[in-house]
Amino acid sequence: MKPIWENLRVMMLEIKQLEVKYDLISALREVSVSASENTITTIVGSNGAGKTTLLKTISGLLRPASGEIRFLGNRIDNASPSKIVKMGISQVPEGRELFPRISVYDNLMVGAYLRSDKKGINRDLDRIYHHFPILKDRRRQLARNLSGGEQQMLAFGRALMSGPKMLLLDEPSIGLAPVIEQKIMETISTLTQEEDVGVVLVEQNAALALSIASYGYVLEQGSLALKGPAEDLIKDDSVRAAYLGL
Repeated sequence: MKPIWENLRVMMLEIKQLEVKYDLISALREVSVSASENTITTIVGSNGAGKTTLLKTISGLLRPASGEIRFLGNRIDNASPSKIVKMGISQVPEGRELFPRISVYDNLMVGAYLRSDKKGINRDLDRIYHHFPILKDRRRQLARNLSGGEQQMLAFGRALMSGPKMLLLDEPSIGLAPVIEQKIMETISTLTQEEDVGVVLVEQNAALALSIASYGYVLEQGSLALKGPAEDLIKDDSVRAAYLGL
């Protein structure tokens, strides 16, 4: 049975029976996940559970051994990463992967490298500066001189410059102070509503992720262990014991 919220919003991403292998070792086994517009869907699990592998496969960086991935009804499991970006999926990788020796502004422009609509690019740049005023203030500074939280904002901004319909966020809170973690999660919630994008959020910090998500999936050793509305998962005894320390 599909989650109730899926019936109320446009389905954007559908993954069915996905299997991904590294050589002969299965990293993901029969994983089925869905995500809708203007909704935060979270994938939680411990290190090595397969969370990053799942995002890389959606992005076209890895090829599945079997199963299928559809975005807005179109198969993308054999599409190139650049085609997937053009279709409207943008990823913020773990560790941010900015270009440290170029300016904040130039890092943002990297996100728009597949676009040719100058007016749209300028409009989106203004919107990013609206969401992250510090980036406008520091647009001429080198990315390496930003704080960890500011670098994460820049990574979000760069992803938004591609004009996405869906954002894939890989461990956005990693390495940040708790107060900054909370601010980042609030920013993700705001972006989901104000930028009209769906979000797939991968996090080890299950409490933070489930606190802002509508629906969640728990990955364990490459397989789905649990799924359900986030408010139910956060109350689940096995989730509380394994991931919330309760």
